[in-house]
Amino acid sequence: MIRHIVMWKFRPGTEAEQKKFLEGLRGLQGVIPQLKRSEVAVNVGQGNYDAVLVSEFESLEALDAYKNDPRHKAVSALCKSIRTDRVAVDYEF
Repeated sequence: MIRHIVMWKFRPGTEAEQKKFLEGLRGLQGVIPQLKRSEVAVNVGQGNYDAVLVSEFESLEALDAYKNDPRHKAVSALCKSIRTDRVAVDYEF
């Protein structure tokens, strides 16, 4: 199993787009078959990243299929337009 964790910092003034992005990301659960589990959350603290995705996949190939799915790409495109930074880690568990 692969756990895929991504965190983002967003540009100020993009709150409406952030909400749309995070809702879109949540909406991929149960739609893209390779995505076994996902959790999307907004940081309640200050001075760190703004939001996080924790997701699980059967394999790196399944993760790649998810990343290349047109539904994920559409959500990701919105994120790219509003983020200032992104970090990610993938690991086996």
